[in-house]
Amino acid sequence: MNSLFSKLTLADVHQDVARNIVSLRASQDLFDDLTDDPAEWSLAQKVEDEVKPPPYRSRTPVIDRPFEDAEWFNAITWPFKHWQASRFSDGTYGVWYGSDSPETTVYESVYHWYKSLLCDAGFDRQVVIAERKVYQVACGAALLDFRAASTEYSDLLHPADYSFCQSVGVRIHREGHPGLLTPSVRRPAGENVVIFNPDVLSNPRFNCQLTYRLEGDQIVIEKQPGVAWITLAVASFS
Repeated sequence: MNSLFSKLTLADVHQDVARNIVSLRASQDLFDDLTDDPAEWSLAQKVEDEVKPPPYRSRTPVIDRPFEDAEWFNAITWPFKHWQASRFSDGTYGVWYGSDSPETTVYESVYHWYKSLLCDAGFDRQVVIAERKVYQVACGAALLDFRAASTEYSDLLHPADYSFCQSVGVRIHREGHPGLLTPSVRRPAGENVVIFNPDVLSNPRFNCQLTYRLEGDQIVIEKQPGVAWITLAVASFS
């Protein structure tokens, strides 16, 4: 472990990073499921408009609205409040994962969605649909650069065994480093940032809404409903 850390350099990262999370696509019409008659939709909409309160407008500065800043919580804070074991965490502290592009987040998240959720639940042979949301988040920190070291220490990119990476993460967390930069395991052309300190993240902004659709031996990713953006073969996850 000491030999690995002695070879690391720092990468000055000041750029947007993509964060991919579970979400829901906004429905087009609240009353679509209640009736097929457009006239009844209009009547229901009129009733709703007459009884609902006016839109809420807060006079409190954004920095003082902890319960209103849902974007920040969803895009940044969640993993630091809900610890779980992952590649660089043994589950005793929170870690935030982001990627260099929305495309890389797709490869990373689809793998875990299929292998860790669908297969374990026995849904891997059914048609399953999931909604995701991608944020752009500003990252500003000097991160430990593992990109060169990953060629010598192959366990840093092991597809399934996280034991070595978790020992690395424990040391980084203990020593107080803000995070690291590493090649993506699921998309070799991509890179991931792994953040241990939320203070280096800021300015979350919505990037796009995605739909993941498991269809037989492939997973189709859509940006626009019904239009394939990326298609991945299920066999590539074995």
